[in-house]
Amino acid sequence: MAPSPTSSLWPCQAHPPTAAADRVVLVRGQASTVYDNRGRAYLDAPASLWFCNVGHGRRELAEAAAAQMTTLETFNNFGRYATAPTLELADRLAPLLPMPEAKVFFTSGGGDGIDTAAKLAQWYWAAVGRPAKRTIVTRELAYHGLHGWGTSITGIEANTEAVGRPISSTIRVPTHDLDFLEALLAERSDEIAAFFTEPVIGTGGVVPPQPGYLAAARELCRRHDVLWVSDEVVTGFGRTGTMFASAGYGIEPDMMVVAKGITSGYVPLGAVAVGPRVAEPFWSSDPSVVFRHGLTYSGHATACAVALAHLDLLEREDLVARVAALEPVLDDALEPLRRHPLVREVRGPVGLMAGVELTDPAVGAWIERQALEAGVLTRVLGGRTLQVSPPFVIEEEQLRRIAGTWLELLDRAPG
Repeated sequence: MAPSPTSSLWPCQAHPPTAAADRVVLVRGQASTVYDNRGRAYLDAPASLWFCNVGHGRRELAEAAAAQMTTLETFNNFGRYATAPTLELADRLAPLLPMPEAKVFFTSGGGDGIDTAAKLAQWYWAAVGRPAKRTIVTRELAYHGLHGWGTSITGIEANTEAVGRPISSTIRVPTHDLDFLEALLAERSDEIAAFFTEPVIGTGGVVPPQPGYLAAARELCRRHDVLWVSDEVVTGFGRTGTMFASAGYGIEPDMMVVAKGITSGYVPLGAVAVGPRVAEPFWSSDPSVVFRHGLTYSGHATACAVALAHLDLLEREDLVARVAALEPVLDDALEPLRRHPLVREVRGPVGLMAGVELTDPAVGAWIERQALEAGVLTRVLGGRTLQVSPPFVIEEEQLRRIAGTWLELLDRAPG
């Protein structure tokens, strides 16, 4: 039976009746293609929500989940308890991370990870006797999820329209203005706990860093004793052509948040990687120093088993190197769009990550609808930027098809 177009589902980031009246019900996927309940095929240009890196329909990941579920689906990881896949995944991740001797705190996803990292930054400063350092700094255009901290530190104002910023101890700085950041840190470092940044801004429109920005901003944070938190929920696990974008840009974070790509979205999982400075007071011999934070599904055994199988798959098929090899192919495919009068700017690519910003938001909505009819599933960021972030297994001709479909539509866009 086909699902009802007017079900009880409340969709994310949408007007429910409008979404229900125009719903696309996806029922299966294979590699870079998904299929709806009418049998129509769509090339998945955004990898769903940035996350389906290894492509759809990977049987080995389903089998890893089934094997773990029929052994021990999960158990809590509070206190002395742990499960074998959780311990194994933490130990496997640690040497891959762009920080020495990392400790790994598992979450259910990126939003949980941001909340965890923000709390841990404040808890760290309290543990070392500087509790006044509580403010979190982020960049304009930044997106860090929509949990309590994520909503409070977002650089996308539309996400705060009705609720404001639930946590007030936050500051936004211009996206690439080092002078502004330096002046802020010099004046208020006694109250600033951490600087959170996406190495490549994602939902804010796919904005790569200007040359030298990240290294210089990292040095400013060191100089003014402010923790650096890399949000790699989107960029982690190969999206930019390196395992982690921080490493690609030569950045060693104090903490790093990952999610989506840790399992390619096959099951929900995230993590906060914690470097030695932040970990030290909590891992010392003093048992009174405890980070009072926990999640029911932290280190969920089945999710960790899938993540382990996922890492095997990334390595076996050398998919991170494949992303790096496809970057110039994507760049070439996008070149005609750069010259189109309805395109303001093409940003990237960085690996398999790019944004095509249009001059008119109305055209963006029209392109999204028409591209779907043409069999290319398209996501528009901020009303005007076409998101390019396909699965790592995409073929060269499919990359060209995405760009070619958009170009054809722009040529006949209304107005």
